[in-house]
Amino acid sequence: MSSPAPAFNELIHAPLRLRICGLLRSVDELEFSVVRDALAIDDAKLSKHLKVLADAGLISLHKERSSARTDSRRLTWVKLTPAGSTALEAHLAALASIAAGVPVE
Repeated sequence: MSSPAPAFNELIHAPLRLRICGLLRSVDELEFSVVRDALAIDDAKLSKHLKVLADAGLISLHKERSSARTDSRRLTWVKLTPAGSTALEAHLAALASIAAGVPVE
């Protein structure tokens, strides 16, 4: 698979959203609390940023029950979609080009 052409993505570029995508880049999926704890942010802030990414089709969310829990709450799992992975790689390529002094459109 070839690398995508550099493409700056304003939606991904927001610091927390870039960090979320970076966390998801090398894993199949992460549970909500793992992402929250890794970023040291509260549930509401993470939920807001996940919604933006999900609405754009860059991540997918799914909920499932956990046999380890005794209550009825479900776990939320987060993963990059194929479109999200491509967009992130293109954004990272754009950042590398910018850092190297190469203009990116």
